[in-house]
Amino acid sequence: MIIDDLAAGKYISLATFKKDGTRVATPVWVTREGDHLYVITEANSGKAKRLRNSPRAQVAACDMRGTVTGEVVDAEAVLLDAQGTKEVVARVDAKYGLMAKVFGLRGKIAGLMGKAPEQVGIRISLQPQ
Repeated sequence: MIIDDLAAGKYISLATFKKDGTRVATPVWVTREGDHLYVITEANSGKAKRLRNSPRAQVAACDMRGTVTGEVVDAEAVLLDAQGTKEVVARVDAKYGLMAKVFGLRGKIAGLMGKAPEQVGIRISLQPQ
């Protein structure tokens, strides 16, 4: 099953679309709960801004640089509320362990300096093939 393969990897390529239809792909960490994939991003990131305009997305397995290594799948991606985001952060921390803690610490240090970006979770639903 495609969702199993995507969730098992360290990264997926999450492509979102600009208003003019231009595709923009970014490698992101991924977790799974049930029939959905979840990722975390900064609330003011380009992908979050694009998803506020349209839930249209595509996902594929990829490496840390974003080189796609699997089938590209159409999806719908929506931004989560604060509670949903908190749950995604917990799943990311559980899956990525030390790496997630290092990035989390970086965010906390930035927060002490008044520069911590707000995070937002994204729920991804794969479209039927």
